[in-house]
Amino acid sequence: MIVVTGGAGFIGSNLLAALESRGELVVVDHLGDGDMWRNIAKRELADVIHPDDFHDWLKGRSSEQIQAIFHMGAISSTTETDVDLIVENNVRLSLDLFRWCAQEKVRFIYASSAATYGDGAHGFQDDDAVAELAHLQPLNAYGWSKHMVDRRLARVLREGGSLPPQCVGLKFFNVYGPNEYHKGSMRSVVHQLHPQIADGAAAKLFRSHHPDYQDGGQLRDFIYVKDVVDVMMWMFDHPQVQGLYNVGTGQARSFADLASAVFAALGKEPRFEFIDTPLEIRDKYQYFTQAEMGKLRAAGYTRAFTSLEDGVKDYVLAYLEREDPYC
Repeated sequence: MIVVTGGAGFIGSNLLAALESRGELVVVDHLGDGDMWRNIAKRELADVIHPDDFHDWLKGRSSEQIQAIFHMGAISSTTETDVDLIVENNVRLSLDLFRWCAQEKVRFIYASSAATYGDGAHGFQDDDAVAELAHLQPLNAYGWSKHMVDRRLARVLREGGSLPPQCVGLKFFNVYGPNEYHKGSMRSVVHQLHPQIADGAAAKLFRSHHPDYQDGGQLRDFIYVKDVVDVMMWMFDHPQVQGLYNVGTGQARSFADLASAVFAALGKEPRFEFIDTPLEIRDKYQYFTQAEMGKLRAAGYTRAFTSLEDGVKDYVLAYLEREDPYC
């Protein structure tokens, strides 16, 4: 079996589609009373486990039954203020699963985040040396929770502690693509802009409050979810790879570029309307992110990443413009 926590979520459900031919799939997630079940409705699954029952489900199981755990489950909202809840879901579960995988010799691939880099003052280099990680200062509790796990696992690795046979942390940058529809305000800007532009309206983007950036010129490393899944599948196929890795494209693009790609996909001329960045996030707003991708390339990953224009076009035309937008 292959276990995917957060398997009904955005990245997790896209990963399930790629893993379907690799073994029996077990999803661990909250489905609630919404439409998240649709993210996994097309998959053949061995089981769906509520997170509250996961520890009991693991008892008595080992590498003889479980090949790997992809730990994608987390509270991913950067504006969540209940830090105890974040610790329970993002820290406690991650460390417990890490220790269980080490004890039972099960491979462990988990989701970290580019939010660990904070405002980017110390760069975006995925160096997992203990001293280098200590320099990073996340801007919110979500980023801190991911950073805490990264630092703990890096310490165990450096001090020769008990490790899973493969332990990989993936720092996802700005991911967009199908099956993100349940994420509310955390949806990608592509998904948020699509209905505006499809209805003939201008694209609403945040005004810049930084003298070095034009309105709409704020830069992010946008990566299509299909590329993210390809990296994870490459990790799965290369069990000798260990450590912390960025998952971006290595090429920052502006929000205006992103919006223009949506306009182009729909055959429309770009039009923009700029609104003030909300005060509650203005002081912690990132104006630039760009993944350093040399470490992943040095590990042997060679595939080219999808361009912003091609990724947005595929997302819009193959999913958002169709009656069934799920992968």
